[in-house]
Amino acid sequence: MLKKQPPDLSPVAGFRLGTTCAGIKTPDRPDLVVMELATGSRCAAVFTQNAFCAAPVTVARRHLDSGSPRFLLVNTGCANAGTGAQGLLDAGRCCELLAAGVGCEAADVLPFSTGVIGAALPVDRIGAGLAAAVDCLAGSGWLDAAHGILTTDTVPKGASRRLDIDGYSITVTGIAKGAGMIRPDMATMLAFIATDASVSDDLLQACLESAVAGSFNRITVDGDTSTNDACVLVATGCSELPVITAADRRYERIRQAIAGVCEDLAQAIVRDGEGATKFVTVVVENGRNTNECLQVAYAIAHSPLVKTAVFAGDPNWGRILAAVGRAGIPELDLAGVAIFLDEVCVIHAGEIAADYTEMAGQQVMDRDEITIRTVLGRGKASERVWTCDLSCDYVKINLEYRT
Repeated sequence: MLKKQPPDLSPVAGFRLGTTCAGIKTPDRPDLVVMELATGSRCAAVFTQNAFCAAPVTVARRHLDSGSPRFLLVNTGCANAGTGAQGLLDAGRCCELLAAGVGCEAADVLPFSTGVIGAALPVDRIGAGLAAAVDCLAGSGWLDAAHGILTTDTVPKGASRRLDIDGYSITVTGIAKGAGMIRPDMATMLAFIATDASVSDDLLQACLESAVAGSFNRITVDGDTSTNDACVLVATGCSELPVITAADRRYERIRQAIAGVCEDLAQAIVRDGEGATKFVTVVVENGRNTNECLQVAYAIAHSPLVKTAVFAGDPNWGRILAAVGRAGIPELDLAGVAIFLDEVCVIHAGEIAADYTEMAGQQVMDRDEITIRTVLGRGKASERVWTCDLSCDYVKINLEYRT
């Protein structure tokens, strides 16, 4: 499967990033990132729906509610999750240390962490590394930051869009991390997106939620929702384009650009899924509503039997059929169901297609990128989910994760 290195990441006016090695878990590895937002920037965010949300999630939500942040602080190597009251104190202390060094309030800092759950945050190491991260703040720091937030990822993930609106040049750039524990219920493990456009607060939040719904909330690697998921969208307003409001015809252009960056990042996460060798698009069509389409799509995408068959290149369509059947769709008329592997029809009218051959199915399963398409024949709704195969390496990576 093609794992894509990020393209050139365009700087966003009013947004700077600095990355350093703080020795949080592994010596000489980039693991601490500071992001600076220009004064007047607006910020929107979505966070994990996991009830055991990490301490930095709780603190970031609290600080975001109190006003517009000036800095984002990100560490890898330790999730600071499952750490109770001490974890909250540690996350808050890191905000205080950064604030003291840059001359702002602790509430102006949003903290984010990723790594092993249950370990205490090494506040001293983070504090010692802050000055170096701040010293290298630069608009060109996106790729270094993309490296600095990785855990089991094998490649950094980033995307940019440049667009012209009424003669004004607008940039949208984002980075993300994630490879395992991926079944977001809001965003992904960590994602940071910035634009130099000026967008009103309520519209920025709506824009982020819309982009997330069609990207990060449509991916799964292993069906596990992280304790630390967070996705942040910053609008610095440093372009000369006048502020965009809900009634503005220009909003759709910005919305599409942000959605495109989120979609690129979401797909990059799946392509780099732990141990993944194949990229799979699961499409469900002609459902009664979005929810039932997603119900079927995730039944397929989460099935260990389907995912291991994909890894093996085995056209074992019976596993897909079984997943559709157990998805819990009420009153499903099998006579209306069809299943395709790419262009090959495997199931027609609820039974094996008359012209299906094992050779045709095998040719599809030998590909690095596959689409599994299910037609329910009971409505007009459709949805799609991106996933990957389940390989021996996934088990190996997670066996060794804490060693």
